Amino acid sequence: MAITNFLMTVIGVGAVVLLLRSDVKQSANIFKRNMKQIRTWIEEESSATASKTEHVKPKNIEPPAPEKNIPKEDKQ
Repeated sequence: MAITNFLMTVIGVGAVVLLLRSDVKQSANIFKRNMKQIRTWIEEESSATASKTEHVKPKNIEPPAPEKNIPKEDKQ
């Protein structure tokens, strides 16, 4: 009886390990595929944004007007 329990435990643990190994491999492959797809989307968006901004003229930015010294009211 003890040998049977031991063998069933070893077989059960072995089956779980095999299932988890294949599951981890599948998850890693799916993750790699997803990362490649996200990378292509980001590259497409950045190239589209770059092509849109090439035709836009930069605005002339003027420096801010100098501030006048305005006395603050004394607080009592």
